[in-house]
Amino acid sequence: VQLVESGGGVVQPGGSLTLSCKGSGFPFSLYTMSWHRQAPGKWRQLVADITNIRRTSYIESVKGRFTISRDNSKNMVYLQMNNLQPEDTAVYYCKTNDNHGDYFGQGTQVTVSA
Repeated sequence: VQLVESGGGVVQPGGSLTLSCKGSGFPFSLYTMSWHRQAPGKWRQLVADITNIRRTSYIESVKGRFTISRDNSKNMVYLQMNNLQPEDTAVYYCKTNDNHGDYFGQGTQVTVSA
């Protein structure tokens, strides 16, 4: 299983970014995919997930601002982030899991700063 994230960067408050994650080495279309984030000094937290039938869920603090989506033809999962705030600053990770455990990508840094 390999997950590779991209799309992070520095953005001003109120700005937008789209994160991308490409999966390989597993039957991507059958797996639930999720985005997690870890801010400095904090635990890693689930941000959003999308099931194999495209059912989505979000943590309360990003509802209405973030959108998770997937393109099974490309083995890609995305996180569209709008109206970013300083508290969204974190390393963002793509994740999936199977019977053997959890798999995370290497992460991509998102910094929201004026």
